[in-house]
Amino acid sequence: MQEIIEILPVGAFQCNCVILGDPETKQAIIVDPGDEIAAIMQQVEAHGLQVTSIIHTHTHIDHIGGTTALQAQTNGRVMLHKEDLFLYEKMGDQGAFLGLPPQDIMEPVPVDEYLVDGQELSAGGIKGEVLHSPGHTPGSCGFFFPQLREAGLLIPGDTLFAGSIGRTDLWKGDYAQEIDSIKKKFLTLPDEVIVLPGHGPETSIGRERQHNPFLQ
Repeated sequence: MQEIIEILPVGAFQCNCVILGDPETKQAIIVDPGDEIAAIMQQVEAHGLQVTSIIHTHTHIDHIGGTTALQAQTNGRVMLHKEDLFLYEKMGDQGAFLGLPPQDIMEPVPVDEYLVDGQELSAGGIKGEVLHSPGHTPGSCGFFFPQLREAGLLIPGDTLFAGSIGRTDLWKGDYAQEIDSIKKKFLTLPDEVIVLPGHGPETSIGRERQHNPFLQ
């Protein structure tokens, strides 16, 4: 299957929004629609996709800022981990903390489903698994798709970056918990698995295992 994978760095913080589509059924998952919904929808429409799920690695505003607008246009199911609901419901407070204009912040839509560790994700023939990986936020999750990008694709949100890890000095962050999550949930995957972080360039499990200074 030649899957559809589109990566769009969106918003002021250049969050990597990911569109995963099955070319046969045209069903799609969108991960972290932080902003620039017009650009996201342009790709959705160009591929003729039907968005079935809108999933979130965590609920910092740069990853959820466009969720309300995207849900209104696609009717996709909004999904996140329940431990991050407190952040999702305080989108206005997050925006004020970052100095964003109040008129730019949309009220969050109701959550359709709470993600749980080990849960299967699917869109047509695309199958993935939820890896609850708290630390950056209590409800942070990675999404592992073993059939994508040959050896598998991991979307870890802001928990793991190329050569770095996510900050833990914001709401209920926990450094020790984050390191534990990375080692137990992500580094157990094969070296060849491609990692597509929440910001910045892609990397691989093997590269981070060997060279990430926070994991030595």
